[in-house]
Amino acid sequence: MTSDDPLLDVTDLHVGYDSSRVLHGANLSVGPGESVALLGRNGMGKTTLVRALMGMTPPRISSGSIRFAGRELVGEPPHRIAGAGLGYVPQGRHVFGSLTVRENLRIVPSRDPGQSEGWSVERVFDFFPRLLEREKSFARTLSGGEQQMLAIGRALMTNPRLLVMDEPSEGLAPAVLRVIRDRLLELRASGLSVLVAEQNVDLALALSDRVAILGEEGRVVWQGSSRSLVGDPGPIHLHLGL
Repeated sequence: MTSDDPLLDVTDLHVGYDSSRVLHGANLSVGPGESVALLGRNGMGKTTLVRALMGMTPPRISSGSIRFAGRELVGEPPHRIAGAGLGYVPQGRHVFGSLTVRENLRIVPSRDPGQSEGWSVERVFDFFPRLLEREKSFARTLSGGEQQMLAIGRALMTNPRLLVMDEPSEGLAPAVLRVIRDRLLELRASGLSVLVAEQNVDLALALSDRVAILGEEGRVVWQGSSRSLVGDPGPIHLHLGL
């Protein structure tokens, strides 16, 4: 892998469930230090693509390639994909409700960050001070916003090279969303590669350098810079109906 190669390179990916195919030849890339937003109407396959990246079933990959740092990930189990450097924040958070905040952060295996500064429980608490206040609370007692902070912190504890987030704004009150947005902007500024599947277009554009829009049959129908979409939202109106 050279400095010009994408960190993540998805090529001609076909993915579906037992009774139907959702993605029909999706292509997507994320460069080192790049933040990419994946947009699309409900049902176009954003979550299916994210789950396929992480090796989670269902769905099932019928053909195509997912290369990360030059390594083919298709067929690899989720724990090996996480070990390769992909951190995952799932839709709906899925924190461990019977564990405390601190236990949720400590339970995940941590990848060696190499030359960069690694994430620790204390660093996550500095990043999300509210989690420090709730460190001994069971995760099931947290608010939705606190659970989202915990889900992001848990993913960071793996010291990812690429942070993959599925609908991080879902169900959040505006005040909490602003906190999450500010922290994610810090991660972007730090040079961490990010792929975010998101319904909130304003948030997606704020967090990303580049946007990919999934259209009918789960194909990427438009790609371009986030700045260009701010100046000309025509593709958003055309493909998202907004």
